Amino acid sequence: MARHERVGRRVEQFVATYFSATLPPADGLPHYVAPLPEWLEDLGLRLAWPIALVNLVGTLFGFWYYAGRPLNLAPPLIEGQLGAAPLLAYPLIPDSPVATMFIGLSFVAWRLEFDADWLHMLAFFGCLKLGLWTPYVQLVINGLGDIAAWLYWFLILSHLAMAVEAFLIHRYADFSVPAVAVALVWYGGNDVVDYFVPVLDGPHHTSLRGEYVDGVFNHALAAHDLAAGWAVVLTFLAVFLALATRVEKVKRERAVGSS
Repeated sequence: MARHERVGRRVEQFVATYFSATLPPADGLPHYVAPLPEWLEDLGLRLAWPIALVNLVGTLFGFWYYAGRPLNLAPPLIEGQLGAAPLLAYPLIPDSPVATMFIGLSFVAWRLEFDADWLHMLAFFGCLKLGLWTPYVQLVINGLGDIAAWLYWFLILSHLAMAVEAFLIHRYADFSVPAVAVALVWYGGNDVVDYFVPVLDGPHHTSLRGEYVDGVFNHALAAHDLAAGWAVVLTFLAVFLALATRVEKVKRERAVGSS
């Protein structure tokens, strides 16, 4: 065992003295679908309750952020992108807060032994997609702009953490084909209404500073296409990894059954 793995396992065992939940067994999936070391998977699963709480608090902050008032408590409380949209469009706009809600509820459902593979797949797609889409947008399209540096880097690092969380889910979810289909309909549908077929006064993707010209948003600019292209690529990636995980799980189940 490599030194960093020994250190990681010691950390996990220390946490286990306080969070001693029974963990699902390691399933031995190949690294292309399960890239995290086993000790980190175990550590994340042991901390499922606090991680769920952090994500759900992040959901509340995210909706507040999309209301354009992350540091301002004075009324009116809903401005920004949410304030400019109809109420029915609210679930379509704050994609990252919705993704953290999915992963928070996914951990809760697992710990309470609820059968909710559809929720686990929404969490997998959401954390993988938004965890990689937002850093790309911030680094490649938006830049720092007039946002506070601490908030800029918080957005990047917290979203990368979401992508890491996605690779804990295979330990307790089935990755069933119907559940993957539910997630594809939701996130594929989001791509369509975010970038290609406006509904409810759309587009509904996160507003990009690169689209803001002369006081108005111009969705015909390259920034829009770059964000749309990466969103679609990540949806394809999530589908591939989810179905590949299912295939690898079935292979191992059959191997165990025939041994």
